[in-house]
Amino acid sequence: MTRELDSYLRMDKFPHMWCPGCGNGIVLRSLLQAINELELDQDRTVIVGGIGCSSRAVGYLDFNTLHTTHGRALAYATGIKLARPELNVIVITGDGDATAIGGNHFIHAARRNIDLTVLLFNNNIYGMTGGQYSPLTPANSKATTAPYGTIEPSFDISELARSAGASYVGRGTTYHTGLLKGLIKSGIENKGFSLVEAVAACPTAFGRRNKMKGGADMIMWQKENAVNIKKAAQMSPEELEGKIVVGELHKQEAPEYTAMYDNLIARVMQQAGGGSVTPLKGN
Repeated sequence: MTRELDSYLRMDKFPHMWCPGCGNGIVLRSLLQAINELELDQDRTVIVGGIGCSSRAVGYLDFNTLHTTHGRALAYATGIKLARPELNVIVITGDGDATAIGGNHFIHAARRNIDLTVLLFNNNIYGMTGGQYSPLTPANSKATTAPYGTIEPSFDISELARSAGASYVGRGTTYHTGLLKGLIKSGIENKGFSLVEAVAACPTAFGRRNKMKGGADMIMWQKENAVNIKKAAQMSPEELEGKIVVGELHKQEAPEYTAMYDNLIARVMQQAGGGSVTPLKGN
């Protein structure tokens, strides 16, 4: 972390618990750089995490933070945004937390297009809880629950978010830090549900079992296998096999949920006789 970002951290909580070579620190730095450049008010920014290696990041951050239950980060974040829609609400989650036990919450938060920014650390495995495979573990990869390789196809979580109704979707990696920071900034600025998928290395639980060597080697693998979306548009499905498409994948204006909820309240009150309306605005 750079010194200019220290004010966003609870320094008394360090050293962190992540393994050597883990990509989570790089993703966290990109988030803090984005927040710093956007000059977000720390007291009006809420960061919500679930359970997992990535979600432990909320304990290191000096904002309004919630470390919630497994898979339920988006449910908590939805409640916060409905009660205080003027707040910046950011969700830190992992591939297991968001897409397995939390998959239903993920789909419906995207469908509602509620103004949340979801930063999904995708390390392709349950890193903290034992190295089990997740819905984002690539087919044929090894895990503690798949010692001979997974036989299930993985989600394309970015495509799932777009299909479900998210108005902003981007994907970066821990090699492409400048791109990742820019995507997070755009996601925060978007007034609607934003997913930023951050492909991160897990050398301990995933890399070791899949013979990908150490953290630096896994980051170089990201460099060699990432394809910008503009270039990807000119490639065949066969050429894109096994590649990571990075960049701004989807952006489309759509009605935002809390604004629609305010409009609903106003409509109901008018029909009830023109009584006064208390919109969903914080003090």
